[in-house]
Amino acid sequence: MKILHYLRRHLSWKLFLSYLIVVVVGAIVLTTAAELSIPQSFQRHLAAMGSMMNDMMGGSTAETDLNADLFENFRNAVNEALFLATIAAVFVAILVSFLISRRIVTPVQEIMVASQEISEGNYDKRVEVPGGADPEQMDELAQLVVRFNRMADQLQKTENMRQQLIADVAHELRTPLSTIKGSMEGLIDGVLAADLENFQKVYRETERMQYLVQDLQELSRVEAGAYELNLRQVQVVDLIEAACARLALQYSEKGVNLTVDLPPDLPIINVDEDRINQVLMNLLGNALQYTPSTGKVMISATQAADGIMVRVSDTGIGIASEHLPQIFSRFYRVDKSRARASGGSGIGLTIAKHLVEAHGGRIWAESPGTGQGSTFIFTLPIDPHQ
Repeated sequence: MKILHYLRRHLSWKLFLSYLIVVVVGAIVLTTAAELSIPQSFQRHLAAMGSMMNDMMGGSTAETDLNADLFENFRNAVNEALFLATIAAVFVAILVSFLISRRIVTPVQEIMVASQEISEGNYDKRVEVPGGADPEQMDELAQLVVRFNRMADQLQKTENMRQQLIADVAHELRTPLSTIKGSMEGLIDGVLAADLENFQKVYRETERMQYLVQDLQELSRVEAGAYELNLRQVQVVDLIEAACARLALQYSEKGVNLTVDLPPDLPIINVDEDRINQVLMNLLGNALQYTPSTGKVMISATQAADGIMVRVSDTGIGIASEHLPQIFSRFYRVDKSRARASGGSGIGLTIAKHLVEAHGGRIWAESPGTGQGSTFIFTLPIDPHQ
């Protein structure tokens, strides 16, 4: 029972025994076939030599005895040859089976050990690819190792993002909490006057934390896909004009000029109006946030090969080329100090990216460089039924 239990838990011995069984079965079949074919083969070859045997022996009795002796010696010779060949074949097969079993099982064991370490939090663990890294020379086992390492890379990235998210949320909450605590201590100690200005300061910081929590909840939903798109046919012009109207007062108060460039013949799109409005509000709000007073923001829409293309361009602080690939990452900001001063959560663009892609579109950013403004572009597919 212990031997069976040991065999069930070790793949290498299972493979070794399977190869050994194949060798033994092959030897048995070979021996049986030889035993069955020897008499017919001997009689056939002996009949061909019949006339010569009669001339040599001169009698049927002597011929019969000689045939019996020849057959017995022939059988013994064949059996001896088969026995020696079987011993050699079994020895070689055992050696080859052992080597092949080790070659197959070793990467599997390494994957098992690596997966255990990864499950314990060691996300740096990787498995060496057997046979080198040439994709054209990889067998299924090597491809399994490559895919395992890719999975480990993705898990490590996810863990790094999780840790960064926790750090970012803690950092974002620390500033308003410190402000609220300091203000309340000042009010309690009488250092600060209990007037409207100080109360509004506490209220603004509380509101800032509330916006951050709401954005985090929304980000969690869109990243998990825990929402349904309420698709319906809408005009792009109506969506953009509605978003601009909602932010017109904020643009006016900051002194930023918002212009709209929309051709009259844009086709109808099939989208979730609320979600695309959220994208527009994020992009327009982001442009307002990073554009100084007397600056300009323009939103336009055109028909492109892959659908409707919406562009939000500003004359703000711009984006350096090294920041463009990360601009849609959570909590990523080109100018962290300015963003925190204006109360941005740093995840609005991430939410916009998920919402646009959920509609089958694309979103990206372009900028000539720092201080030269930036442009955010996204596409939406045209309704095929119009």
